[in-house]
Amino acid sequence: MRQKRAKAYRKLMHLYSMSFGFRQPYQVLVDSEMCKVATAHKLDLVKQLGSVLQGEVKPMITQCCIHELYLQGKEQQPAVDLAKLFERRKCNHREPIPGDDCLIGVVGDKNKHRYVIATQSQPLRVKLRSIPATPLIHINRSVMVLEPPSDATLKAKEATEEKALHAPPSDIALVGTSNPEDHQPKKQKGPKGPNPLSVKRKKPLSDEPTPKQKSKGKEVSTVSGMKTAAGAKRKRSEPADESGEDNIRIQHIVETDAGESDAVKKRRKRRRKAKTEGDRSDEVTLV
Repeated sequence: MRQKRAKAYRKLMHLYSMSFGFRQPYQVLVDSEMCKVATAHKLDLVKQLGSVLQGEVKPMITQCCIHELYLQGKEQQPAVDLAKLFERRKCNHREPIPGDDCLIGVVGDKNKHRYVIATQSQPLRVKLRSIPATPLIHINRSVMVLEPPSDATLKAKEATEEKALHAPPSDIALVGTSNPEDHQPKKQKGPKGPNPLSVKRKKPLSDEPTPKQKSKGKEVSTVSGMKTAAGAKRKRSEPADESGEDNIRIQHIVETDAGESDAVKKRRKRRRKAKTEGDRSDEVTLV
């Protein structure tokens, strides 16, 4: 198929889809004459229908049309074999009737089931042109042709557009939409928060030491040659007395934890004893 013709057929099927709700796979009703012509020209009917309608197709045939092929004898056996591959459409006719009358009864006045009619019968095509939203296909010299929209189809399209244009806001509906999920409102995207990996961690509000500080162990500080444990509080000595003594008394209040070992206590006791003995020796020398 040429590109120009394929583009025209694509626009035409887009019209039927948007204005009348046609959806893929398109339901194609085939009559007995179309089967005979396709076998005579050795055409792949399903493939040709898909290329003309520009989408997936589901060929169907009524019981009355296939009964016409049975009546024509063994000469039309290839056409019968082709018709058996299609889906059987129930027409609810107890006794077989001519194929043209059967297709008109199946399509109805408005083609509410959205059938595409593939027929070689000229009288049938003339009758179906008066029914709006009815695409027609026929074979012309081994070339499958999709007919342009009829006047009834164009009038029905204008009527639906005019009705949608002047409808009240509460009753406005998109024309030819059968799936409500296609027109759901999109979610509005708001401002996003910062990347949690690039944000600094918050400082703890309590004065308790962090796990990192606890892992460091006890801090050691020296004051006049004496070491104090972590968590010890230090008080400044009182000002010097009026007698002019230069002794600076430093009182260390050590808050020992309950879990300290006995060895640490003994070591601290020895340091205090050594300091007191040093102070006494200084007083003796001064005297």
